[in-house]
Amino acid sequence: MAHVVIIGAGMSGMSLAWYLKALREDWRISVIEAHGRAGGKAWTETRDGFVIERGVNGVLDNKPFTLELAKELGLSPLRSRDAARKRFIVRSGRLMDLPDSPRSFLSSGCLSPAGKLRLLAEPFISQGDLEKDESLEDFAVRRLGREAYQYLIDPMASGVHAGNPQRLSLKSCFPRIHELERDYGSLIRAMLKLQAEARKKRRKGPSAGPGGVLTSFRNGISELADRLACALGGSLVLGCPVEEVDFRDGSWHIGLENGECMEDVSHVVVACPAHAAARLFRSSIPELAKPCASIEYPPIAVVAFGISANSVSSDLNGFGFLAPFVEKRGVLGALWDSSVFDNRAPAGYHLVRCLIGGMRNRHCLEQTDSSLKDIAYRELKSLCGFNRPPEFSAVFRWKRAIPQYNVGHAALLERLKMVVDRLPGLFIRCNWAGGVSLNDCIMNSRRLAGQIASGEVISGF
Repeated sequence: MAHVVIIGAGMSGMSLAWYLKALREDWRISVIEAHGRAGGKAWTETRDGFVIERGVNGVLDNKPFTLELAKELGLSPLRSRDAARKRFIVRSGRLMDLPDSPRSFLSSGCLSPAGKLRLLAEPFISQGDLEKDESLEDFAVRRLGREAYQYLIDPMASGVHAGNPQRLSLKSCFPRIHELERDYGSLIRAMLKLQAEARKKRRKGPSAGPGGVLTSFRNGISELADRLACALGGSLVLGCPVEEVDFRDGSWHIGLENGECMEDVSHVVVACPAHAAARLFRSSIPELAKPCASIEYPPIAVVAFGISANSVSSDLNGFGFLAPFVEKRGVLGALWDSSVFDNRAPAGYHLVRCLIGGMRNRHCLEQTDSSLKDIAYRELKSLCGFNRPPEFSAVFRWKRAIPQYNVGHAALLERLKMVVDRLPGLFIRCNWAGGVSLNDCIMNSRRLAGQIASGEVISGF
């Protein structure tokens, strides 16, 4: 009988186990997690009536994978309010509507007239070197102009990756954008043609904003993580750090920190962060460990405020705002969670989360909770009209938040793939390969489960 050991009980690891158990009831599936809880960064806390996400706050329904899994687990999704479609950026110390259509773009104050004209010249810009692993900054400045880069692309990169666009790889972070330039020669031409094709088929075409509707659950994203953990039952082992993974005598051996060893394991799936994976192989397979250790993760502090609506001059009617780096603000942005979802705050209160840190603020976690709260409050007072301190506050710290797909990431994964594919029964399935979003993680886990169960695995990635 096959024995599959999945190292890491984040959403990638647990969903993979769920799919494998459904496909191969005769196999033994074990999920081992170093920490005392499962779910990784899908983690909700409820305090004083506020439902607070420490990390991810939902998924977009334009990709069905996560919501299909939720349905299989018997969960009912919670769609975001219409207010969530409205997003803002900071410009000259004020919040500006982020345009999501050509018409709103023309009237928006997020770009100057010169910046708009430069962006509208995009169809006349020649293609770049499509073989080059280009940084997000280089691509955006080349195609859209520096101002559009600073006020549209840079904040998007900070919001999704908490990264530095000077280092982030366009191909790895936003492969669809790279494909549009390759296939159409222009992003604007691509959007116009795709919208025309969609109209012919009576479908909704692409927009400038994120596609789909943000969706979560009534008691937060932890509902999904908790239901998965419950469904896995005895297959899930918490508080059990793995010390080493080694392949010898035709099978895998997994040494645990408590001195025990799991032997004769047929399949090993590494579903933990890259830095943790590096430790697993540091002695046994160093050619795996070194590339894993080179993947960077920025620190992020999440500062949550619960405040009476009477204490805020703005209605906070929207998703929230992003702060472009050029504006030199103290936060990456803020999410107005109580405007996005029902049930996030008691009646008459707002719940707002500020994000501080990222790759360009690597020392943020050296500050005290009090200092982080002061930074967030000053920004919200200036930008959102907070006129008195909040009644509730909390700080959550992520020392390593989001894996960075920097220039060279694809080549790094290719090197890893060459090593993994030489080792029978070894697989990599985590958010540092294949996409950082929860939807990507669930989709990739479902695909890998099918390949492992059928024995038709093309690659360990």
